[in-house]
Amino acid sequence: MRFIEKEEVIANLDYPSLVEALKDAFINEITVPNRLHFDFKNPKENIDSTLLLMPAWQEGVSVGAKVLTVSPNNAKYDLPAINGIYILFDAHKGELQAIIDGKPLTSKRTAAASALASSYLSKKDASSLLMIGTGALSSELIKAHSCVRDLKEIYIWGRNKNKALKIAEDLGSKYNVKVVENIEDKFSEVDIVSCATLSATPLIFGKDIKKGQHFDLIGAYKPDMREADDEFIKNVDIFIDTNMAKKETGEIKIPLDNKIIFEENIKADLFDLTRGIKSGRVDDYQITLFKSVGHGLEDLAAARLVYEKVTRS
Repeated sequence: MRFIEKEEVIANLDYPSLVEALKDAFINEITVPNRLHFDFKNPKENIDSTLLLMPAWQEGVSVGAKVLTVSPNNAKYDLPAINGIYILFDAHKGELQAIIDGKPLTSKRTAAASALASSYLSKKDASSLLMIGTGALSSELIKAHSCVRDLKEIYIWGRNKNKALKIAEDLGSKYNVKVVENIEDKFSEVDIVSCATLSATPLIFGKDIKKGQHFDLIGAYKPDMREADDEFIKNVDIFIDTNMAKKETGEIKIPLDNKIIFEENIKADLFDLTRGIKSGRVDDYQITLFKSVGHGLEDLAAARLVYEKVTRS
């Protein structure tokens, strides 16, 4: 059994191979039961934390489960909001193969899913990105989107400007990230907007969008949270990672419940796109939204990829 630490996960999960592994996972038959999602009181923070259990298996190949917690206020302690582990077993003999640091695995697979979606949904000549948010996912999303589109202009905004500056500095000249003072400064100019925050109220508004943009929304992981308003959701073509997005994120659930949108407004999920069942972007004027809540097959694919690479080296 291997314990695969953060540094090994980061070193072995490059985005081109991870995006391809996720694509294969969505095409193949992998069983993913509904994840268990428990909110629990956190009296010292006056806001609930969350426990997630996410199992998945491919018959005769691998079985695994991720166990993680989400603590929304951890930024004030300079700690990540998400912590957890992934447990990987051989599905034939049931042997424990690896325990993997769940935080970098989650960040990498989440960003790779966004990049996979972007390969179907953003304009092929998309060259600019606005990153909203400065959490652990932001730099990974910039790297992942850059692996499927030739991004020449990248901007980042966060409530804490120093964090945004640090991310821009860490990414260096390869990505040439510039910090913006306000979301509105570049929002209507860029081809892709990626938003990964813990905001419970909208940061993205329909009045500001333009034809041809692609939106990648990662936050709003609870049914009462959302990063975009009703005007936005009414004026975009909606794509999701899986059907769980209809129930688990306020981005989709609230407009559905309020009849702002209807089931038929959701064009496709990643199973449909990767298998060629439905089309993604159809022209350069379409405004597309990809909303993800994460899926167990993404974790299994990422865990298996990093395990194979580590044990080969």
